[in-house]
Amino acid sequence: MNDTLKTAIGGAQILFVAFGATVLVPLLTGLNPSLALLGAGIGTLLFQWVTKRQVPIYLGSSFAFIAPVIYSVQTWGMPATLGALASASFFYYLAAGMVKWRGVEFIHRILPPVVIGPVVMVIGLGLAPVAVGMASGKAGTNQIMANDTALLLAGISLLTTMLVAIKARGMIKLVPILAGVAVGYVCAIFMGVVDFGPVLAAPWLALPTFGHAEFNWAAILFMIPVAIAPIVEHVGGILAIGSVTGRDYTASPGLHRTLLGDGLAVSVVGLFGGPPVTTYGEVTGAVMLTRNFNPVVMTWAACFAILLAFVAKFGALLHSIPLPVMGGIMLLLFGSIASIGLKTLLEGKVDLADPRNLCIVSVVLVSGIGGLAVNFSASFGFSGVSLCGILAILLNLLLPRSHRSA
Repeated sequence: MNDTLKTAIGGAQILFVAFGATVLVPLLTGLNPSLALLGAGIGTLLFQWVTKRQVPIYLGSSFAFIAPVIYSVQTWGMPATLGALASASFFYYLAAGMVKWRGVEFIHRILPPVVIGPVVMVIGLGLAPVAVGMASGKAGTNQIMANDTALLLAGISLLTTMLVAIKARGMIKLVPILAGVAVGYVCAIFMGVVDFGPVLAAPWLALPTFGHAEFNWAAILFMIPVAIAPIVEHVGGILAIGSVTGRDYTASPGLHRTLLGDGLAVSVVGLFGGPPVTTYGEVTGAVMLTRNFNPVVMTWAACFAILLAFVAKFGALLHSIPLPVMGGIMLLLFGSIASIGLKTLLEGKVDLADPRNLCIVSVVLVSGIGGLAVNFSASFGFSGVSLCGILAILLNLLLPRSHRSA
């Protein structure tokens, strides 16, 4: 087997690992899964261009934006949401400039664990009602599937995902979401709740239906602070892949370049209708298992994702997945996001016996989960994750140090 074929097969394997999470975000938010694949491919190629193809990283759909996208679409509509998602890259550019100017420690000083932890927890916990509703067969307030049938399907997909995450070995352990969706989907077929009509009617090849971005200041200012979480995730992802390959990517090509590449990908993908992208931990795990550190593997994965985006019948197949199958995955996924926030607090050794830290975490959690909104006019205000991000940063900067933390 020649080297090119080996590298191409490695790229297909990377796409397989990242596939479930990549298409899950658009399926949950109403975005186009074909555009998610196209965006992941284009985003990864843009990232490689900015970083001179030095980092073996693949960019896929970001979970951090799920709740904000759902809220934004309901409040301002899809075009304004797409414009806001493209604008969220502003924070990446700002972070890249600050890292270039002041070094990586600046990010850690502005966004310490006491800020990041509760914001990430809000991202996960804020979606709990959506996950329960979908697992129960509800689309919003409409019951679209019998409750007992829905709960059975949700339970099957959830149990499969958990068992694969806990008991599987090797490459299979990296695709618990994909395994859960696949098993749940097969069961749904046998239960007769899958409609193959749209799949049969869809052509094999077609251009994806691109979104149309509009720029609404209220939606933009709501979405920009959401980028705090994926920026921190990005820094962690770059450090993680560096520890696997034995190279310091924060020095070469530089963290400012990787942030710039990620931000550029978010801008471009948002403009044509895809979900924001971020570095994928699953891919880092795959790189560690295969010991294939060649960034060209990610180029192949990106090209395969782009090609798959034009298979219209495949996109229709993704849309045929019953809602409760996705709901079962969401029960675990959104809880996992909240758990990552808790893990951030624990690993950062945040002392919650310190009144200052307790004030920050408490106010952010209750404000976010309780749905606090601050409106400056009929069309402009902050709520949800965006408000929590701003609150956490301001409280950390303005609250005086207590005797315990001094």
